Amino acid sequence: MEERDPNLLRARPEIPAARISERMMPDEKFQNQTLRPVIKLQNDLLLEAFRNYVNKHKNVFYTLSVEKRLHYIENAIQKDMKFRNSLKGMVIGQFTIEEYRFYITNSSALNKRMMNLVKERIQSNIQLLDPLTVV
Repeated sequence: MEERDPNLLRARPEIPAARISERMMPDEKFQNQTLRPVIKLQNDLLLEAFRNYVNKHKNVFYTLSVEKRLHYIENAIQKDMKFRNSLKGMVIGQFTIEEYRFYITNSSALNKRMMNLVKERIQSNIQLLDPLTVV
């Protein structure tokens, strides 16, 4: 197990815009140091999970306007607990042991941050969700 944490950290992309300072609150620091890189790393998997979600819900998503698609994404992540928990698992599974220990001390607030970042990531990649787009 000694190799797991360093390997996870090496695999993560760097995000220069996600600055970290000593004045930050611990949750914000965790968001920038852990959540943003993990969610960026998991981008393709998160998009594929959403495509599968859409497929399981009869592809209604593809008939909607862009504005309604954005709302559909938000609704799916906020209201479908099974889907939400699946997305959380994709992110949490990339935590180091130390990060997980921090996460469980304040999971409710961190889940809110996590799901907002996931929602924003999927919404910002909405053009890749078109059924004609080959990834």
